Amino acid sequence: MADGPTDRSTGRDIPQPVLRPAAAGDAAGIAEIWYHGWRDGHLGHVPPALLPHRELTHFRRRVPDRLAETTVALVEGQLAGFVTVRGDEVEQVYVTASARGGGTATALLDHAERQIAEQHPTAWLAVVAGNARARRFYERNGWRDAGAVDYLAEVDAGTLPVPCRRYEKRVR
Repeated sequence: MADGPTDRSTGRDIPQPVLRPAAAGDAAGIAEIWYHGWRDGHLGHVPPALLPHRELTHFRRRVPDRLAETTVALVEGQLAGFVTVRGDEVEQVYVTASARGGGTATALLDHAERQIAEQHPTAWLAVVAGNARARRFYERNGWRDAGAVDYLAEVDAGTLPVPCRRYEKRVR
């Protein structure tokens, strides 16, 4: 008998993610996941001025400063996703395309909520309005759309406002 969920189409067990703190050796893999996931969810939904600041080299530079606040998910020993928490914000949640639908993103988001609940009653995150898949995911997981917000995205020379939706969830 299986311990975890089963893929209904194949009858096979769905491998469950193992979460652990990010380490320096994860940086390149995190940057790759972030870059590909960001492009998948953001292209066509963000100001064109942001695009030159979202090449793989930019993600590689941004990851090391976030490692202490990042948790990674491994599926069958392979890096499958990550979450970064800064204060009361779930700053980043990304999983590989192959890990989508297998519970990895939910496990990472649940972990972030528990982490934030240790210090704050409410968690928040920003999601680009046009990223419908992400918005559905957050809503399925109990997050509510709290309204429009201009999120200040990091760029080489400061920040750039990006129209987003602010999502919130009471975590304690």
